Formats: sequence, structure tokens, C-alpha cells
Amino acid sequence: MSLRSRLSRLVWWLGAATALVIGLVVIAAAVRCATRDALADHTVLELDLERRLVEHVSEDPLVRLLSGGDAQGLDAVVAALERAAADERVDGVVARIGGAEHAMATTQELRDAILALRRRGKFAIAYAETFGEVGPGSRGYYLATAFEEIWLQPSGDVGLTGPLMESMFLAGTLELAGAAPRMDHRREYKNAKNMFTERGYTAAHREAMEGLAEAMHRQLTAGIAEARGLTPEQVAALIDRGPFLGEEAVEAGLVDRLGYRDQVMAAVQERTGGAGKLLYAQAYLERAGRPHDEGAKVALIFAEGSVSRGASSFDPIFGGPTMGSDTVAGALRAAIADKDVRAIVLRVNSPGGSYVASDAIWRETVRAGEAGKPVIVSMGDVAASGGYFIAMHAHTIVAHPGTITGSIGVLGGKILTRSLWERLGVSWDAVHRGDNARMWSNLHDYSAPEWERFQAWLDRVYSDFSKKVAEGRKMDAAAVEAVARGRVWAGDDAQARGLVDSLGGYAVALRSAREAAGLAADAAIEVVVFPQEKGLLGALMERRESSEAPARVEAAAAMIRELRPVAAELRRLGFGPGSHGVLSTPPIEFN
Repeated sequence: MSLRSRLSRLVWWLGAATALVIGLVVIAAAVRCATRDALADHTVLELDLERRLVEHVSEDPLVRLLSGGDAQGLDAVVAALERAAADERVDGVVARIGGAEHAMATTQELRDAILALRRRGKFAIAYAETFGEVGPGSRGYYLATAFEEIWLQPSGDVGLTGPLMESMFLAGTLELAGAAPRMDHRREYKNAKNMFTERGYTAAHREAMEGLAEAMHRQLTAGIAEARGLTPEQVAALIDRGPFLGEEAVEAGLVDRLGYRDQVMAAVQERTGGAGKLLYAQAYLERAGRPHDEGAKVALIFAEGSVSRGASSFDPIFGGPTMGSDTVAGALRAAIADKDVRAIVLRVNSPGGSYVASDAIWRETVRAGEAGKPVIVSMGDVAASGGYFIAMHAHTIVAHPGTITGSIGVLGGKILTRSLWERLGVSWDAVHRGDNARMWSNLHDYSAPEWERFQAWLDRVYSDFSKKVAEGRKMDAAAVEAVARGRVWAGDDAQARGLVDSLGGYAVALRSAREAAGLAADAAIEVVVFPQEKGLLGALMERRESSEAPARVEAAAAMIRELRPVAAELRRLGFGPGSHGVLSTPPIEFN
């Protein structure tokens, strides 16, 4: 075949491929317009808030498959509620709640969105089979109180018993195994290492945990009291009496009605005059469109998971993302370079991790400000240690009252394992050159010079972290030291101490982005996710998989789903990728 023929064929194929892509885009646009017109009057938005919630569901079909397909994006649920609040075709919302105990900040994000919808005159009904079946249900019930009417299955309970924080300590286990921790931190509240070095809370560790428990209890009682027409003192007394059986919950004023799902749906139809059409949140967004889809451009970047160097990734076993500095810093650079971007919203949900990776992301937030692109940080469930590091230079930091943040500190070290190996009959030998060559080995303790270099590294990181907090937050060194020392804070306590500017979620962050960009408070904006995702078509064009590949991937996904409950328990106990980075906080939950 001649060169001219080859070129002609190449041009033909390029033209055909271009036409195909354009055709698919046109068809998708036409379908979207048609489905928008097809949205029925008296639509009722249906939410299943017992399903797992993540910050954002990737458009990558492989990630969706490996995640089990059961997750829904918090951003999508909030967007659906915001869009529905202004949609005259939507009468209200009905939501299944109960078993899933979402973290405190996620719960508050959902509560805020429901309350905003109700302020626009829409009805909101919540129903639960149970708020904890012989188990905790405080946060599930707290979420339900944002709704005007709460239904409970007659056989259900309200496990309103208040916050409980439990921490696991492995010092005794390591001793039995013949392993010895050699770790240190800056400063006394940086308690992630205590899991390995202690048998119980230190005084500082207990003080920090009690502060968090008090904050969560305060937020629960205040929110429930306002919603149910009680005083915080009355709610605190009810918590002390909990849990409640179904009839007891009605008598105490915690639940409005007992009934089954069919009875709830009959009540929904009564509210719509018998014309209600149920539609799940994702389907509603596909028909109605997302809010903030035209106007001044605002970049939205997700910084989720433990911080590490390299590209962001998804861990299929532990079922969660890892925040790669290459990906997040690259997204920030792309937003800076985009002349149409007026502001950047950085959604942070991270316990921290790598110091150098956090520092690389931090640098891009500084560059964004210098380029006139204000960065607004919106904190999710946790934005602590490295998660706070990447946020501290933002124009504005927005957190929920229940966000876990702060933890300005550092930890490091190793666990000596020679005795453990000897007990197992394993022996080691080695040669080395260099007086400190064994510094990183788990078979040898630190020598005096090595320990001195390790201490110098801890001091360097803590000093750098503290100075950058002072610069970013416009605080003097003494004020930073008073709130640092490795201590974690609830979001409202962090705001009172100058670490956070405002309380709220997406709505507050977007309002702050408009203000920082010099836009009117009600200015139309287009929120665009960076880096822009390829979607299904891009993924199919990028991957050239064999005909056997889908079956293999599905088989792997099935095995992963079987392992995920075990992985979830390990993560809850503090194990998993990035759990103990040098800028990290331990898992903090309450039941």
C-alpha cells in the first residue's frame, strides 16, 4: 500500500472516529433534554441513606465495579437536594435512614441540605426499620431529626445512647510477640503512636478524646433539641435513659408515628394528593440536571484518603481512595492555568499521611492564591494532620461542627522485630557500610547518633508545620502552639481557636467562593470537577481489554467484596494503607 493510500485511510478513520464522538455527544445531549422534559409534576425525591456514602463516585467504570457498586456520592445526594429545593415539580423528599451510622460531618452535611429544602416549602419524611437494632443509633436518629416527620417500624428501636469513643492499645500484644516500639512524636497530644507504645490513655490523650466526646454530645443534644421542640437538658436526660423501644420513643417525643414502609408511602401519597411519583436521587439528577451548571467557573477538587506521593488511587480491598500528591497538585495546577476559573473549592477528607506529599499539595494552594485563584477548603469528616496541612493556607476554611481537624504535629519511628523473628526460628544477618546504615532497619535499635538525627527530623517537621500554620492563618507563634501540639479538635472548637473560618458544608463553601472571587452572593456559577474525568467513553477508548477481561475483573471484584467486611474492621482498628503516616491521626469514631 502506497504512503498516499495509508494517509488517506488514516484521515478517513480519524474522520469517522470524530464523527462517532460528536454523534454520541449530540445523542447524549438530546437524551438529557428529553429526560428533563419527562420529569413529572409531584415528583418525590427518594433517598436510601442506609447505603454507603463516599465523597464522590468516580466516573471510571472499573473503579465503580471494584467498589462494589453500592456506594453513592455525598456530593450527588447534596446536589440532588439542592436542585430539588428550587424545582417546582418536586413536592418533597422521603428517606430511609436507620442502620447506617455515617460519620458526624457527613450527617451534618445531609441535615443541612434537608433543612434547606424544607425552608423552600417542601415536605420531608424519614422512616427507619430501626435506629440501631440492639446497637448504637445516635447519629442515624440525629440525621432523622432534620425531617419534619419521623416514622419507625413498630418492631424497631431508637438506640439514642450518646457518643462512646474506644481506642485499642497494642503495647501488651507487641510485648508478648517479642516486638518493641521505638517511636516519638511532637507533641504530647499526637496520640497515633500510643496504640503501639501504651496500654491505655495518657493524660493528654484522654483530655483530647474527652474534648471530642463532649463536642459530639453537645452537637447531638443541640440539634435534636431544636428539631424536636425540646431543651438540650431534656435531650441529655433522654440520652441517659436510652435506648428506647418503639412505643417508648413515641411517648418520649422522639418519633412521630409507628408504621411499615407501605404505610409511610401511603402517607407520602396523601401529601401529594395521590399524584406522587418517586424518583431516586441519581435518576433525578440525570433528568433535572445538577445545580451550578452555568455561570462563572469554580473548580472543585476532591482531596480524599490518606496522603501519599504519586498518583491518587482506589484501594479495592479497603474500599477507599488514596490521595496522591501528583494527582491533587496537578488538579490545582490545571485550575490555576485555566483562565476561566475564578475560585477553587478543595474538598478535604483525610487523616493525613506523608509530610512531603502534603507539602507538595500545600505549595500549589499557595500558588493558587498568588495567581488570584482563591482556594476555599471544605472539610468533610476528617481533615487532620496532613489533611490540615494542605488546608492551612486557603483563603477560607469551612468545616462542619463535627469535622475532626487540627492535629498539628508529627510522629515517627519503628517497631523492633528481631526477638519476634527469633521466637519464630528465623535468624538474620547483614553487612553494612556507613555508621548510620542500620537506622531504618527494624532489626536494630537506634544508636545515640541515629536517635539524635531522628529527633532533629521531628523538630524540623513540627517547626515547619507550625510556621506555615502561623503564616496561613495569620496567627502568632504562641497562639499556634496553644492549639497545636498534635491535638485534634471538633470543627466548632477549631473555629473558636482560629483554625477554621466558617461552619457548614458545600453551600457555605460555594458562598465563600463567590465572595472571594468578587461575585454577587447569588451569582450563577458553574462547578467543574478537576481533574476532569474521562467517563465511560474515554475509559473505553483508553483501555483495550480482551474479551475475557470483563469476566476476570468481575471475578476479582466478587472476591474483593467478600474481603471488604474484614478490611473494614481492620481499618476501624487503625490498620490499612496510610493509617500511620508521619502526619496522621488515628481513626476516631464514636458509637
